[in-house]
Amino acid sequence: MSATIRRLSTREPEFLSTLDALLAFDNSTDEAIEKTVAEILANVRTLGDAAVLDYTRRFDKLEATTMAQLELPKAELKAAFDGLPPEQRSALEQAAARVKGYHERQKLESWEYTEADGTRLGQKVTPLDRVGLYVPGGKAAYPSSVLMNALPAKVAGVRELIMVVPTPRGEKNALVLAAAHLCGVDRVFTLGGAQAVAALAYGTQTIPQVDKIVGPGNAYVASAKRRVFGTVGIDMVAGPSEVLVISDGSGDPDWTAIDLFAQAEHDELAQSILLCPDAAYLDRVAASIERLLPTMPRREVIAASLAGRGALIHVSDLEEACLIANRIAPEHLELSIENPRALVGKIRHAGAIFMGHYTSESLGDYCAGPNHVLPTSRSARFSSPLGVYDFQKRTSLIEVSEAGAQTLGPIAATLAHGEGLTAHALAAELRVKKR
Repeated sequence: MSATIRRLSTREPEFLSTLDALLAFDNSTDEAIEKTVAEILANVRTLGDAAVLDYTRRFDKLEATTMAQLELPKAELKAAFDGLPPEQRSALEQAAARVKGYHERQKLESWEYTEADGTRLGQKVTPLDRVGLYVPGGKAAYPSSVLMNALPAKVAGVRELIMVVPTPRGEKNALVLAAAHLCGVDRVFTLGGAQAVAALAYGTQTIPQVDKIVGPGNAYVASAKRRVFGTVGIDMVAGPSEVLVISDGSGDPDWTAIDLFAQAEHDELAQSILLCPDAAYLDRVAASIERLLPTMPRREVIAASLAGRGALIHVSDLEEACLIANRIAPEHLELSIENPRALVGKIRHAGAIFMGHYTSESLGDYCAGPNHVLPTSRSARFSSPLGVYDFQKRTSLIEVSEAGAQTLGPIAATLAHGEGLTAHALAAELRVKKR
């Protein structure tokens, strides 16, 4: 199989417009999908368990007649964990420990301070009561998604974590169930699709309504999450996976080629881009791509991704590479250079930064510690990785002293009168002592 990946140079007069076209991704959903999802949400909201069971029979080919048949007992989760081969169980435990340890450092605490006149101000931090975790199931099963979504919620102090995972034709993934046990997931239901999102968002006779839904899914799940936002919170609606590699030409070209493959193998719309000031190194990476691609089990997917959205880009220098990186705002940014920390300060927009030749992005996907749920489609310009803070909410605390009311009252009254809100002004003025 021959590999095709475009070669670009920042010296080309139309480079920026070409780059923008390469980055463009239409995340609008198919009209038929939107119509189907709207119908599913409405039916689950109205009929509850009956609709969930009907859709599960239709889409997942599970002949369940009661919701109890769709809920996995904790003993089954533990049995899945205990039954793992020792190497898998150890890897899962080590990854979980690292992810939990990293996220424990993110936990926000409540705080208060007192002003000179006795007025007290502060912020109360409270975990969410109940969170729904959507996990892809069947053949596309990702235990790492369980770790990355469940552990920050547990560290935050979420009281109840409800996981939904489709099991088409009864096909369960032992690693996913084991991860749920390891993370302390409270309840697990074998359902998926838009009907699972609807059940979590609205609640049914069996499944309680959650406060927030997190986790990846297909186009139907993404559409459903968009539609229920506002009724519940959501983490994000993610686009295709992306990696941007900045190289100074000092790394092994085979390593770089494989790192590009690691994103491209997700799906045909994934994006892999390399920036380098050394044209000869770009040639070596291109040769590695050509040689290594036939050895990849998912070579057809990788080839389609590289041909459709990939690029090897010749830049003037590393300074220009950083400027382009900030324009791209990638989900994953690899600084594959001798002195990566010299560039970190120049990067403003990236979901996660992987520094040095030994830091492959795949380590971040599974076990480095930081979360692998990252902003895509240039949303790193304004959003952050999933973390403990996504499962905590902040409440302002205001306790104005008598003396403080004498200072704040006239200020608030003046502004309220300016806005034509007389009752607002009067509420402040009544607390000011007459002189």
